[in-house]
Amino acid sequence: MKPFHAILVTAALLAAMAFAASAGSVAGPAKSAPKEQIVKLTVTPEGFEPATVRVLAGRPVKLIVTRKTKKTCATDIVIHGYGIKKALPLGRPVEVVFTPKQSGAIRYACAMDMIAGRIVVD
Repeated sequence: MKPFHAILVTAALLAAMAFAASAGSVAGPAKSAPKEQIVKLTVTPEGFEPATVRVLAGRPVKLIVTRKTKKTCATDIVIHGYGIKKALPLGRPVEVVFTPKQSGAIRYACAMDMIAGRIVVD
């Protein structure tokens, strides 16, 4: 290899290594998705149990709701602020997934709005 070519190859390799090093520092590490918060609710003759649960804002919430009684009007779960309405078939767990954006209380209820509970978001 001629000396001029060796200089060009070396310069190209050094430039590529410098670019790769700077590109890595600009991009930074990849951010992982927020961890899902799993909350189990049961519908009993007394209503939703537990009646109040706590979660953190900005992290996905998965409610797992199981209706264990026929003697209830809570055959659906409705969360108005999130546009959620899901049927609760007897004895089958139903997943309701959403992400609360800010702190406060989120009310959920049956379709008739008679049996309710709340999610306190910290």
